Amino acid sequence: MDRIRIRGGKQLNGTIRISGSKNASLPLMATALLSDQKFTLHNVPRLADITTMMVLLQQHGVEINSAAGENGHSHGTTLTLQTRKITSTTAPYDIVRKMRASVLVLGPLLAREGQAKVSLPGGCAIGARPVDLHIAGLKAMGAEIDIDGGYMIAKAPKGLKGARYTFPKVSVGATENLMMAAALAKGTTVLANAAREPEIIDLAQCLTSMGVTVEGIGTETLTIHGVDRLKEATHSVIPDRIEIGTYAMAVAMTAGDVELVGGRLELLEAAAQTLRSAGVSLEPTEKGFRVRRANGQLHGVDVMTEPYPGFPTDLQAQMMALMTRADGASMITETIFESRFMHVPELARMGANVVVHGESALVRGVSKLRGAEVMATDLRASVSLAIAGLAAEGDTTLHRVYHLDRGYERLEEKLAACGADIERLKG
Repeated sequence: MDRIRIRGGKQLNGTIRISGSKNASLPLMATALLSDQKFTLHNVPRLADITTMMVLLQQHGVEINSAAGENGHSHGTTLTLQTRKITSTTAPYDIVRKMRASVLVLGPLLAREGQAKVSLPGGCAIGARPVDLHIAGLKAMGAEIDIDGGYMIAKAPKGLKGARYTFPKVSVGATENLMMAAALAKGTTVLANAAREPEIIDLAQCLTSMGVTVEGIGTETLTIHGVDRLKEATHSVIPDRIEIGTYAMAVAMTAGDVELVGGRLELLEAAAQTLRSAGVSLEPTEKGFRVRRANGQLHGVDVMTEPYPGFPTDLQAQMMALMTRADGASMITETIFESRFMHVPELARMGANVVVHGESALVRGVSKLRGAEVMATDLRASVSLAIAGLAAEGDTTLHRVYHLDRGYERLEEKLAACGADIERLKG
């Protein structure tokens, strides 16, 4: 099994190009199931999760061609997807268990074929992420859904019908699933208390380019007017805001100076505000923005994760790593997932002073971190340990890096190009 070895103490200087968003790409790829027309998707990152979604879609009958970015899209991958015919309405356990986003095929399959059999999902071990909101929303649209043998068995023999559904709590995945289902539903669907993440906006804009009228884009109430048939479309994936925040924190951790090319600050306003309060300078440039420490020292700040536009849960672990070297104390509160502090014992192995109290963690900054053997427990925890390793004395070896490969494209290559002493050790 591969490991990553980091020798700390090197400043990051130079430029890092931001990849396309993983969390936007996965639902965008699933929209290919809604139509028999060709769908071209630019700026798709090269990641394990993208490969998993490709395998899942292909077994449903999606024809996929992959090529290096072209025609002004010189970075990332361009995917051409076309589903002339759904060859299987079953999403098997062996594929779905690898990635929670696999559940996003449920809405499109049910909307187009009137039936679907989708395994209950897997993914990172960061707490319960039930599919009850997906099911309740589809039932409101006329679906019959039972759970049997670890599968969701869904039927809508007369097709889905437009409905009004209010989410009892904000859910990105359920919002995406219902948006796609509503695209082919008869009539109008209103989704209240919908998620507002940039990835939701990207999906809505993509559906619009396919001929679906979506009102209220960027607000908590989405109105989707179903159509009989979608049309051919081309779409470019937005930059990955979690990657943007991750690299900004890595640069600040090492007291470096890096331009994040393609980075868009408006995609992570809450995180940007928090970083500025911690003593990090974020200056817009023609190609993105420049990251460096404002006055040399990091300052402890309190953070609470919240649905967008609040501070993202997917940046909580990275922020904690950064705060281990800040002057003073920080309180980091996780409100989205109940098991998202599994990186704390690993940071402690490196000398971090973190005490967990329920859903909050008190982080007291230390004068130095020490390299150690550490183990990734989930995608974002893995990169938080890499950030800590960049600033630690001596060598840090990160185990179970397959988590990292699910969400960060060419991490070692990007960091090494900016001066990091980092290498992948083949296992």
